[in-house]
Amino acid sequence: MACYLGIDTSNYTTSAALYDVAQGRIVQQKKLLEVKPGEKGLRQSEAVFQHTRQLPQIIEQLLSESTYRLQGIGVSAFPRRQQGSYMPCFLVGEGTARSLAALSQLPVYSFSHQEGHIAAALYSCNRLDLLKQGEFIAFHFSGGTTECVHCTAQCGQLNVQLFAHTADLNTGQAIDRVGVMLGMKFPCGAELERLAIQSQKTYKVHPSFSGENPSVSGLENKAARMLSDGAAPADVAKFTLDYVLAVVDHISASARRQFGAIPFIYAGGVMSNRYIAKVIGQKYGGLFAAPEFSTDNAAGIAVLAAIVGGAL
Repeated sequence: MACYLGIDTSNYTTSAALYDVAQGRIVQQKKLLEVKPGEKGLRQSEAVFQHTRQLPQIIEQLLSESTYRLQGIGVSAFPRRQQGSYMPCFLVGEGTARSLAALSQLPVYSFSHQEGHIAAALYSCNRLDLLKQGEFIAFHFSGGTTECVHCTAQCGQLNVQLFAHTADLNTGQAIDRVGVMLGMKFPCGAELERLAIQSQKTYKVHPSFSGENPSVSGLENKAARMLSDGAAPADVAKFTLDYVLAVVDHISASARRQFGAIPFIYAGGVMSNRYIAKVIGQKYGGLFAAPEFSTDNAAGIAVLAAIVGGAL
């Protein structure tokens, strides 16, 4: 089968994916980076080391399970497509992609990690037409990013204009920090969601905003006070999700007022939360990626490579 290989080495996951152009099918392999119990994340040097060990295994496993004929290789080479956007962990994937491309005499296409998230969400929602030519709003809420961007696309090339972003802590960071407070293993999103279901409370939260930009650090501080005051862990977890929900709701409403009834796409690990997705989906008609295409992955990178390479 004619395929495009995608590689992504984020600060949380080592991933690689094959996109079968004829069948429109994604096959992917990924592995979380190991974070020691009680830790809230990884230093870049440790992330680079783990990617260096894991990426060859991931690619070997991916390619051994598929019959493929590579047409090109895509890679996430930087966090966002803007001047100065850089994280060392992406060098591991970029170096591997360039080496494979040179050896195989294939083209290599570089994208941002954010573009990969957007493309994976659109693939999951069956809206790749928006990547070929379209206008939409994309939310990318994760441990490394809390942004709402206005996107126009032409043949897989994205023009991304920032509409809103966190003024301090990222939403995924806040969720993980609260989870660690509650004794959970990093990353904490899925476990926090399971705990929050046990709460019977609904919190009406009013996050602080500067223009359209939210302050998320107040979430961590309030959760710490709730715990010290004896609040039930399930209630702290539910407050955390209601706080993030309030942030998403506020920005969604503002974007709808400014840009009108264009598609809203929600991506990133935070947006895989079913509680948040249900409320926002009903209110704004947004499109949410399936969890396997919302958390860090290389699927969107493989799809973008196919589009830019002229296969779609």
